[in-house]
Amino acid sequence: MKLVTANRLGDGRVIYLGADQAPVGDIAAAILVDDGQAEAALAAAAARPDIFVNPYLVEVDGHTPSGRDRLKERIRSAGPTVGHSLDRGLWRETA
Repeated sequence: MKLVTANRLGDGRVIYLGADQAPVGDIAAAILVDDGQAEAALAAAAARPDIFVNPYLVEVDGHTPSGRDRLKERIRSAGPTVGHSLDRGLWRETA
């Protein structure tokens, strides 16, 4: 199975293609497609460049990323990593 992911044009957040081709922010709400439906789903997202930036297909097992890019996609689905570091004061700007 696969799902379509991209970044949202307005703020760069990770989004997924959901029901009725709507953008959703939670990977659990993404629609799952088989190989026969994958290209049509990708084309649907690509046809909406005002929302979906650089959409692509991700292999999944249920709603969990699998395949060769599974680590990258698990990190993306968890949300921004930089914000967490900034909240804890772990990052310091150097001059």
